[in-house]
Amino acid sequence: MSDRPRNNLTGSLWLLADMSLNIWALSIVKAMGLDYPATQLVFLRAVVGLVVISPWIWRSKAMFRDIPDLRFHLLRVALSAITLLGSFFVLARIPFALFTAVNFTRPILTMMMAAVFMSEFIGIGRWIAAAIAFAGILIAINPWSVNVSWNVLILLGVVATGSAAVIVTRRLRAAPSIVLMGFYTGGLSLILAPFAIATWQPVQATDALPLLAIGIFAQSAQFCFLRAHFWGEAGVLSVLGYTSLILSASVGYIVFDERVDLPFVAGSILVILAALSVQSRPDRNLRLP
Repeated sequence: MSDRPRNNLTGSLWLLADMSLNIWALSIVKAMGLDYPATQLVFLRAVVGLVVISPWIWRSKAMFRDIPDLRFHLLRVALSAITLLGSFFVLARIPFALFTAVNFTRPILTMMMAAVFMSEFIGIGRWIAAAIAFAGILIAINPWSVNVSWNVLILLGVVATGSAAVIVTRRLRAAPSIVLMGFYTGGLSLILAPFAIATWQPVQATDALPLLAIGIFAQSAQFCFLRAHFWGEAGVLSVLGYTSLILSASVGYIVFDERVDLPFVAGSILVILAALSVQSRPDRNLRLP
């Protein structure tokens, strides 16, 4: 482990780059999600990402021999495929800010799954935070709105599969980063190839570059995320990460003419406060198996 001192300013700048690249990638998905099937978009994202990291995979090919916990790698890929397919499908059909706000419940769901599947002890404070986050989501999404209710239900399911993928990744914490990334991009490409071919829509010449940019931006964002956590402290970065709601709401308003109302703002604040509460509690409150 590096003994390089932490630099929260450098880490924060890397994280802002990560969030910006993710917003750009998701903006393209949102703009094109009604013209191209989610299977095709996710497949292209995975293939482009695989090409980007292929030199690193080749240099580290010895790490891919005799990989332990292969079944967990495969499970992670399957869960990630479902998560990305659902996310890309829903993003084109709901406001950008709402998509981001609902995804902020992931730390809460991850905590609950850790209690069930990894026998982690969860204190009463964290369960209260989970209840607050649930109330915040109800306020923010307005479940009585017919226009978005079904898509939000799909998104909540996607958040659940994404949280499960996080739990599986924690079981693989000893695996090298390149192995995790290689299995992720390569596995997604293989799993989604037949579905992408079956639903393939001819790519317009004007759409080719933006579609390629989805994978480039997403893979570059992952690199920026890793650099951010190399330099910055987790407590600082976790707080800064919630500014992505401001970025997504701004892009939604400027690019897609989407407006947020007061209940959405109030509910989002509750979700963010609850998630921050979960992330800020020290690890001594947890009991690992």
